[in-house]
Amino acid sequence: MAVKIKTLAGVKSTSVSLTTDLKLRIEEDILSGKFRKGDKLVEQALCDEYEVSRTPVREALAQLAAEGLTESIPNRGCFVVGISDEEMDDILVLRKIYEVQATKWAIERITDEEMEELEENYEFMEFYTMKRDAEKMVTINASFHQLIYRASKSRMLMQMLSSYQLYAKYASRYVDGNTEYLDDLLAEHRAIYEAFLAGDAEAGGRAMAEHMDRSMARHKR
Repeated sequence: MAVKIKTLAGVKSTSVSLTTDLKLRIEEDILSGKFRKGDKLVEQALCDEYEVSRTPVREALAQLAAEGLTESIPNRGCFVVGISDEEMDDILVLRKIYEVQATKWAIERITDEEMEELEENYEFMEFYTMKRDAEKMVTINASFHQLIYRASKSRMLMQMLSSYQLYAKYASRYVDGNTEYLDDLLAEHRAIYEAFLAGDAEAGGRAMAEHMDRSMARHKR
C-alpha cells in the first residue's frame, strides 16, 4: 500500500510505502521529544497510535534501529536511543557539506519553473521576516532548501538532506519566541538566491556554506 506524505516544507512528496511513512512519523516523534530516550516502543501501542497493523510497525522499527535511533534488546523489546549532542553536531557538519554541493548542482541544473518557485519562496521569506513570524519562517526556510534539493537533480542528495533537515528542525533552539535572528536569516538566503539569479555556482556554494556556519552557531547558543 502506498500513501501520500508531506515534507517538512508542506510540499507533497511522491507516493511512499506505508512502512516508510510510518518510519518517518515515528522518527519525527522521537526527534520532537514525544518519545524520549529510554522509552520502550511497544508494537501494539504503536499500532493503536498510528492506526496500522503490526507488519509495518516491525519494519519501521527495524529501519529506525538500523539508523541508530532505536535499539532492540532480546527478550526486552525496542527502546528509544535518540540523538546525542555530539551526534547532532556531526549531522550538522555533514549537512553543510551536502547542502553546499546541492546548491552548486542546483544552480547549474535548475529549470525555469523551479527558478520561479524559488523566487516566490524567497518573497515569502521577505514577507514573514517583515511580519516577524518565526514559526512561518521555519516552514518557508525548509521549503527553500527542499527546492534546492529538487533542483540539484540528485536523488541521493535529496534523500540524505531531507533526513538531515528533519534532524536540524529539532536541533534548532533559537526559534521559540525569538525573532532577533530573522533579519540575519533573510540576508543569508538573499545571498544564496542572488547566486541563483547570477547563475554563479561557486558564489552559491560560498553563500550556503556561510548560512550553514551561522545556523550551527545559532544552534549552539
